Amino acid sequence: MGFESEIGAQPPLGFWDPLGLLAEADQERFDRLRYVETKHGRIAMLAILGHLVTSAGIRLPGDIAYGLPFSEMKTGLAAFETIPAAGIAQTVAFIGLIELGFQARQEEIEEAQLKASGWDEETIAKKKAIELNNGRAAQMGILALMVHEKLNNDPYVINTLLGAPVPFN
Repeated sequence: MGFESEIGAQPPLGFWDPLGLLAEADQERFDRLRYVETKHGRIAMLAILGHLVTSAGIRLPGDIAYGLPFSEMKTGLAAFETIPAAGIAQTVAFIGLIELGFQARQEEIEEAQLKASGWDEETIAKKKAIELNNGRAAQMGILALMVHEKLNNDPYVINTLLGAPVPFN
């Protein structure tokens, strides 16, 4: 089945499936993979935003754990060294609850948002394509930030190369 006309098959690459994951796929399989791609893109966009905000020194007020204020948290992957194990478990559980709640009401939420937007079908398709591409870029971006953080603790290596290093941890 061909997916060349689906949202996300855009110039300059068009439909790109280098591993052949969709070679024998039906529409249901494609829709599932597209849903997962969109979800990961949204998470990556939030991760990029969080990385930029915390690297700028902006923190929530209060404590992330008893006696551990947000202001003492490290940035990036190093935050996992600072958060107590129970705090990580609590965060994972909270994200899981959000996920379960969203799954239960996903169609209702998405329909309400599209109705509230007032967009026509053409605009909705364009916005979905933009979201998909921004999510793809964010996935590559957060991966690059994590790799450079682990290589030499300089996730914003481009700034350093251009002579404007960003202080990090």
